[in-house]
Amino acid sequence: MLVKRRNPPSANMWSIPGGHVEPGESIMETAVRELLEETGVVGKPLGVIDITDLFVKNRKGDLAVRYIIIDVLVEPVKIDLKPGGDALDAVFIPLDRVLEMDLTPSTRRFFEKMLSRGSCSIEPSEVYIVEELF
Repeated sequence: MLVKRRNPPSANMWSIPGGHVEPGESIMETAVRELLEETGVVGKPLGVIDITDLFVKNRKGDLAVRYIIIDVLVEPVKIDLKPGGDALDAVFIPLDRVLEMDLTPSTRRFFEKMLSRGSCSIEPSEVYIVEELF
């Protein structure tokens, strides 16, 4: 499942649903909440399957923002697919077609790693992008 991002970084590109952890919220609770907010899908978290260090640099090459992306595998319990929150669209894409999409750099790295190994691991990948955020 992918969502089209409304906001920077990587606005208008396809990404795995996700967002910021709220105070007092666990990683698993965040994954379930963000999935529901962005896609309308209710899910049950199964576990962490990947971690990415994402470094966003400005055009001068200075670090602007750093994100630690923790990907959680979620089993869908109820599917009522509709984009919401900061998602412009939400779609299911077959794995053999996912790399044809205009993916965010971290999402592309995730799927390249998963497809080349047959699964993901939780050793962190480093991804760098340059984008004017402010």
